[in-house]
Amino acid sequence: MAHRGCNVVVNGSSDEGACEAVAEEARSHGVGAQVTMGDVGQADDVRRIGEMIFQEFDGVDILVNNAAVRPEKPFLEMTATEWHSVLDVDLHAAFYTCQTFLPCMIENGWGRVINITGMNAIHGYQGRAPVSAAKHGLWGLTKALAKEFGAGGITVNAISPGPIRSEHTDPEMTRHIEGQVTRIPVGHLGEPEHIASLCGYLASDDGGFVSGQMIGCNGAAET
Repeated sequence: MAHRGCNVVVNGSSDEGACEAVAEEARSHGVGAQVTMGDVGQADDVRRIGEMIFQEFDGVDILVNNAAVRPEKPFLEMTATEWHSVLDVDLHAAFYTCQTFLPCMIENGWGRVINITGMNAIHGYQGRAPVSAAKHGLWGLTKALAKEFGAGGITVNAISPGPIRSEHTDPEMTRHIEGQVTRIPVGHLGEPEHIASLCGYLASDDGGFVSGQMIGCNGAAET
């Protein structure tokens, strides 16, 4: 986004240093960058984040919802608190952010919402029932908002990434992702740049006729 000339807001829930590093990289492209910290799964935090952003920038034109947690636990051993903690981040966060930032898109007559779903929105995963439920819900929200706000110049889409090479603080998750290579017909993991490029297209004017879609970026792991 910064490479395309967009000012960028980076929000994180815990690692402010990592957020600052991303913001600094954005600034190297000659754009403005702001770091906010908060749990987007909590309505009050999103409201506070929005207030901080509106103090710095005129509004938000492009919203990328990519917050997610993916705990693994047998369904019958899961508590209601654990269930809701996943849905808060993986689904409800998009509700809060869209309600906060869609009004300024409507006012400007232009906007882009990009929701990151994953293959959890296509099929179920054993041991991760709330993740699959939330991501299916996010896909449904994507379709509904595309219908509701399309006439106002706003597109809403979802991206479904496959296994993507990235840095994880959890070594077990890193091993899990690297072990997915055998499932990918193209023979290698995806890179973060693949997702970033797709976001860039969907956020551009060239992508203005694409709306209400979930686009897979998974090396044919899911077809």
